[in-house]
Amino acid sequence: MNPEPSPADTLRKVIRIAQVNGMVVVFPVAGLCALVEVALGDWFGAGVGFLVAAAGWSEWHGAKLLKRGEARGMAWLVRSQLYLLGLIWLYALTQMARYNPDYVRSSLQELNRVGGINVQEMLENLGYDTQEVVQLGRTFCYVLYGSFALVAVFYQGGLALFYRRRTAAVRAALGGGDQTK
Repeated sequence: MNPEPSPADTLRKVIRIAQVNGMVVVFPVAGLCALVEVALGDWFGAGVGFLVAAAGWSEWHGAKLLKRGEARGMAWLVRSQLYLLGLIWLYALTQMARYNPDYVRSSLQELNRVGGINVQEMLENLGYDTQEVVQLGRTFCYVLYGSFALVAVFYQGGLALFYRRRTAAVRAALGGGDQTK
């Protein structure tokens, strides 16, 4: 069995994880997604992307506070994960509620018109009709966003728990209290 890490080691590990995770959330995940959504004209998606970037910045800010010796940074880390979890759930549920079967039907018709693909004939050859494809699209939407929300429970919830369980060790490494300036 491995010995318990020292409070100083725990502090270094928490800071490293928070810095990396915070920057990954801000730039490649939220930042790029928000810019793509703006380019596509999806203002709801862009807004969510910017709010997710704020969650990443919040985690990065918590790490910065810890580096300065301020134990209150741990609260920033825990809250950033719970905030991000809430955003992910809000986004997933909204996307499930926004599923539009008419959009799927019109997309199939658009393929016929623009692409010269006889989608109806292709579907019939595969043993499907348009209604079944629309239902399959709904199922896919629910599975996709439901999985996304479930993974977030484990990742963001797990990270919030990870930070919360290390608060006492971090406080000990910082001298037992919040040392704000």
